[in-house]
Amino acid sequence: IISGSNKGKKLLMPKDKTTRPLKDMAKESIFNILTHANYINFHLKDSKILDLFSGVGSFGLECISRGSQFVFFLENYPPVLKILKSNISNLKYEKKSKVIEIDAFKMNRNIFEIGQKFQLIFCDPPFKEKKVELLLENIIEMNILENNGIILIHKKKGDLISFSKKFKVIDTKNYGLSTFIFGRKSNWVFFLFLF
Repeated sequence: IISGSNKGKKLLMPKDKTTRPLKDMAKESIFNILTHANYINFHLKDSKILDLFSGVGSFGLECISRGSQFVFFLENYPPVLKILKSNISNLKYEKKSKVIEIDAFKMNRNIFEIGQKFQLIFCDPPFKEKKVELLLENIIEMNILENNGIILIHKKKGDLISFSKKFKVIDTKNYGLSTFIFGRKSNWVFFLFLF
């Protein structure tokens, strides 16, 4: 954890290479933009976060440490689920989070509380995943994102994603091997992170 109430706490990490926890430098860049970019207009404090393909929980746990109210973690890879739950327990975040053991592509409205909406949805699918646009369409269809909410997607640098006309890219930022692409759908923003 790089900032907030649990700054400096170490997270348990997987031994295999199947899961890719966010590097600290990438995380710091993301949170600097979320916190300081005027055109994003996002307030992390007391926000509700949906962390898709959450892995060991690196992103969502950082959000809680920095003041988020609650994080839903969606993960279905058994070896990583155990580590995710241990990380939540070690940080004593059981009351500020919920783990849902499901494939993000099978996500539906019924797994959330009625009327549940998020200020930020983080999506970090496997690099080989090619159906990210379908996931975005599902998020819009389910109406689980606040009107001014943000979607943050982590994809391998250079990979092309075919977005529907519902998305408009409004800005891009480069940090080393990372490219940040910002886009907007009517009065909401999605945030695409290419790594």
